[in-house]
Amino acid sequence: MGKHVIVGAGQVGTHLAELLTGRGLDVAVVTRSGSGPDGVERIAADVADRERLTRIAKGADALYNCVNPQYHRWAQDWPPMAASFLGAAEDTGAVLVTLSCLYGYGPADGPMTEDLPLAATGTKGRVRAKMWKDALAAHEAGRARVTELRGSDYYGPRSTDQAYIGESRFVKPLLAGRRVPYFSDPSVPHAWTYLPDVAEALAIAGTDERAWGRPWHVPTGPAVSTVEVGERLCEIAGAPAPRIREVPRAVFHAAGYLSPMLRELRETRYQFDKPYILDSSAFESTFGMAPTPLDDALKTVVSASRMAEGAGN
Repeated sequence: MGKHVIVGAGQVGTHLAELLTGRGLDVAVVTRSGSGPDGVERIAADVADRERLTRIAKGADALYNCVNPQYHRWAQDWPPMAASFLGAAEDTGAVLVTLSCLYGYGPADGPMTEDLPLAATGTKGRVRAKMWKDALAAHEAGRARVTELRGSDYYGPRSTDQAYIGESRFVKPLLAGRRVPYFSDPSVPHAWTYLPDVAEALAIAGTDERAWGRPWHVPTGPAVSTVEVGERLCEIAGAPAPRIREVPRAVFHAAGYLSPMLRELRETRYQFDKPYILDSSAFESTFGMAPTPLDDALKTVVSASRMAEGAGN
């Protein structure tokens, strides 16, 4: 039974931990506070401490980077953590599986594939691009085994308040018949990546050597507009027709002066100004994994939301 070390217990790390433990694997979850789901070894550690992370990862088959620093601190927080992850992988031989995003590409015309150049000019995109380039260099030099999984904006059970169509910002208000403010044009098609699919893809990447030495896109369904997602969600739930209101760009920019999170979103606003399409066919054909159909995913979202609401009453 292999050992798998997951760093991060957020919307992805928890899904991954439950998936791996359900398959009988030995799982440790590492966070700064020592939090994590039941049924795993929970460890408190500063992930930027290479020696500490190396001790934790000793004997592990895979080390998963599911960390997500605060947006406005990426330039400060990611470099030391990324160096620690890569160093621990080099020191222990554990395959480093990094969960990443699409920022490194910058604005793209047409469907995004893994062979697009990492041409981002924004701060967050450059940070993620350098992380992958450093990891790939270590892999090609024979110092480490690495891979990277890139997904689009997440949705699904346990999605955080940062998710555009997540539970708190989108699902709960719509199911309650309330209006949802949206920081871009909700009629533009966009790729949405389902959280359980992210966990499944990470688990595959950590256990199948065919995944190592290159980046992959998490299986993701066809791009659909936020309006369409809202309509399908409300129809499935039997809720009133969705009311999704675009926040004027001037208001969006003004809000950035008060919220560091919203201020950072200016850099990636381009993702919502025109169709944002993710091609995940490489992973799908190589590993035989298809994305969860939208309606199936939304049925689970509705069920999870109602269960959470019932538990809270």
